[in-house]
Amino acid sequence: MIIRNNTIGIEKINKTLVLSFENNSELYKNALFFDLEHYVYKKPICIGVFGCCYYDEGEKSLFVTQYMIENKCDAENILPMVKEYFNKYKNNFGKRYIVTFSGNNDFTVLRYLFKENNIDFDIDSEFIHIDLQKQYEKEKKECIGLKNLEKIFEIERESAVISGSNLAKTISKIVKDREYFSRMPEEKKENILLYNEQDVTSLFYIMTEWKKYV
Repeated sequence: MIIRNNTIGIEKINKTLVLSFENNSELYKNALFFDLEHYVYKKPICIGVFGCCYYDEGEKSLFVTQYMIENKCDAENILPMVKEYFNKYKNNFGKRYIVTFSGNNDFTVLRYLFKENNIDFDIDSEFIHIDLQKQYEKEKKECIGLKNLEKIFEIERESAVISGSNLAKTISKIVKDREYFSRMPEEKKENILLYNEQDVTSLFYIMTEWKKYV
């Protein structure tokens, strides 16, 4: 399994622009920004990439963690790692919110796979979920995708956009063919990780500049 950690420096945050939730404009300090790449065929099959980040005010940085499976065995091993990550940052770092974009699909995958693998973790009761897509629709009365919202927020991606269907096909090959990952070009692996990382970091930038654009 690939375990990737990255630190991204953050310039000063203008607190007057931050999305407020329940009259709290500083919840970004107590939030995890989360996204999965997964494979679903009639039912959830596995997580391919887990990505999450949080903001450290003292360090003025985002700390990003990613797990990417390399084979079918990793598809089982990633689940307790996800549970451990969530427990660590809730219990030791006081993270009480999870911020997503259209996160219900990811939550559905987690619930199903945790139950199927006898992992005792109820993400719905452990965290308060903030879905930026729903928040945008609530305020602007229109539906929007993450990439279009990034354009509104002037967020430029370093990686090429990867379609969800292509990612799912790649993950399915990884779990079905034990040699497939070793045959994958390193550039493709890096692009998938960078794509997922930018998904989670975009959530932070959107939340902390919300009132500038919405």
